[in-house]
Parts: sequence; structure tokens; C-alpha cells
Amino acid sequence: MQNITGLFTSESVSHGHPDKICDQISDAILDACLAEDPYSRVAVEVAIKGDLLCILGELTTHAAINTEAIARQVLRDIGHIDARWGVDADRIRIVEQLSKQSREIGARVDAADTGAGDQGLMFGFACNETPALMPLPITLAHALMEKHWQLRQSEHWGKILGPDAKAQVTVRYADGQPECISAIVLSSQHAEEIKLDELRSLLRDEIIKPVLGARFRPDIRLHLNPAGTFIYGGPVADAGLTGRKIIVDTYGGMARHGGGAFSGKDATKVDRSAAYAARQLARDVVARSWADTCEVRVAYAIGEARPVAVDFETFGTGRGTPPAQRYRELGVDINEALRPAAIIKRLDLRTPIFRQTAALGHFGRQGLPWEGALFLPRKAATESESVMF
Repeated sequence: MQNITGLFTSESVSHGHPDKICDQISDAILDACLAEDPYSRVAVEVAIKGDLLCILGELTTHAAINTEAIARQVLRDIGHIDARWGVDADRIRIVEQLSKQSREIGARVDAADTGAGDQGLMFGFACNETPALMPLPITLAHALMEKHWQLRQSEHWGKILGPDAKAQVTVRYADGQPECISAIVLSSQHAEEIKLDELRSLLRDEIIKPVLGARFRPDIRLHLNPAGTFIYGGPVADAGLTGRKIIVDTYGGMARHGGGAFSGKDATKVDRSAAYAARQLARDVVARSWADTCEVRVAYAIGEARPVAVDFETFGTGRGTPPAQRYRELGVDINEALRPAAIIKRLDLRTPIFRQTAALGHFGRQGLPWEGALFLPRKAATESESVMF
């Protein structure tokens, strides 16, 4: 993970990738529930293939929502307003199979001190490679997909570039520090009428060069639609499923992952909320210059509020006192701060903020509450240890 010497690669995918379509629908359903009932319990997954979309899972809420209408609107927002790109939001068949949360699990989650909705292990990560305190390869891969998304919003480019796309960035490291970009793979669904060489020039000049700026060099190996034409994409060419792009969602493979997906889950599911809290902690350690790199490891038992394990790893980049001891000296009880109820309150996770996380990554993006420092009591904060929100 650290002290890398050699090549490291991360990928990102577009809003119109089949798996990301499903993530966005799952989180749009979650947001709709939270908008009316902040205490909704949601664990919804979506599958899509061709003209069939399935909505499956658990839904316990007082909100009156129309999951079918939500799914169709997400498809339209992505660009599937007619059958031009293979899916027609108004004609797709939708099958729904939802039930309420298990009463046994619900009873423990509903306890006075909210218990974890499941067992599991979560990881948070931060490093000083970028201003967002994220690894460089995944940051650049997301930036390429964001630029692709922005281009598609214009009437001109929206007719040429299709919703489905992928980016992959390879960075050369020496002693843990990024030296240069070695290779970029960028593939985009496209209109049949554009020639392949024109498309490749478009991807290079309108996406890669603007995103890389001064980082662009002629010797970067560019693989632009390397398989050739990409006319048929999205759910027509492939199947999609919620939670299948967990490395894209997190750190691009630079850090470990506990295995739990995020999208479609309310914050009582520690797969999601504790991963956000762990990122907040790791980010805080690096932002305070306590270490150049930090991974936070957390584990829970189902129904229990306090984590069964919390640990920090700084990969030899730490400065002075270890992070856990520094927090104790500042009056912060990390185990207390990582209770599900404490996480939900601190990060305001009963509000409908989740659909925006369902594409282009959950971390390193401005405006998300876990992208700030861990809350410190006023008496613990000093001028040198100020709270960085």
C-alpha cells in the first residue's frame, strides 16, 4: 500500500456504466425515503439488463415513495430519455420485490444506544498525494469521468458521447511518491456516425488534456477506445448490479476494503456509515500532519454499539506520538465517536445526501461531511489543533 516503487493503476466508470446505474437508483430510493422519514431503514439493491430492471431488498419507512418513478427518473438524468443509447426510461420493465427489515435486527438497531446493523470490518484511508488527501491514480480517473459527464451535458457532445464510459490511470511511483503518469485507458460509448479516429482525438483533446493540464506529456501511453468501436453499451451490452464497483467507490485499490458495498443502505448499516467515519479519521490524521499516510481499521459486532476493534496504521510515515494516543490527549474517545448513533449525528446521515456519492467515488469530494476533520470538544481544540471543517 505504501512505499510503492513501480506502477499503480486505478479505474473509474461513468454515471452510465450498468453497475453505476444501479448504484444511483438504489441511493435515489434511499434519499427519497430520508426526505420524508429520516429514520427510514433501507437496504435496496437494483439489477438491470436490457429492458428489465429489478428493485430488491428491505424497506421500512413511513415515506410514501414510488420506486418505479424514481428509477425511471434516474435513467432519464443519465441520458436514457429515449432508446438512442439502448434504454428507454419510459418503456423499461420494472419488477419490485421489497420486504421490511427483520424484526430481530430492527430491535437491536432501535435500542437506546443504536447497535450496528450487521457485523463487519471497514477501512478508511488518506494520503498527502493530492489536495483532497486521496491517492493520485483514483483522483485522476474520477476527474476524467467527471469531464466526460460534463461534456455530455451539452447538446452537441451529448449526441456524440454515450452514457457508458470507463477510465483507467497508471502512475509510476518511487519510494511511495508519484513521479509521473505512465498510461491512460479511456473508452466511451459513442454515436455510430462518428469515425473512430475522430472519437480518439475528441477523447484526447477534450477530456484528457484539460484534466491533466501540466501533467500531460507526449510520452504518456494513451489507449483510447482500444477495443475499437463502442456503439452498444450500458445495460444492453452488459448487466448491472448495485455494489459491484466497491474499489471505484473507495480508493482505487490503494487501500484495503472490508467487502461491504455502500449504495442503497441507510446509515444504521455500518458498511456505509463506519466506512465514512473511518475515512474522516484517516483524513484528519493526515490533514493534521500527524502522518503522510493513514489507514483506519474498524470492526463491529451485529447489534452492539461500540466497535470491537479500532486501529491506526501509518506505514512508517507517522510523526511523533501515535494517532490513537494523540486523540486521547485531546479528550476524544474514539470508540465512543465510532458508535453508529454518534457517527449518524456527527455526519448528519439522516439527510438525503447519498445519490451524489453513487458515481465518481464516495471520498475526496468537497461538500461531503466526512471530508472534514473529526469533531473535537471545544476544550480540546487549540490554535495548533484547530478543527478543520
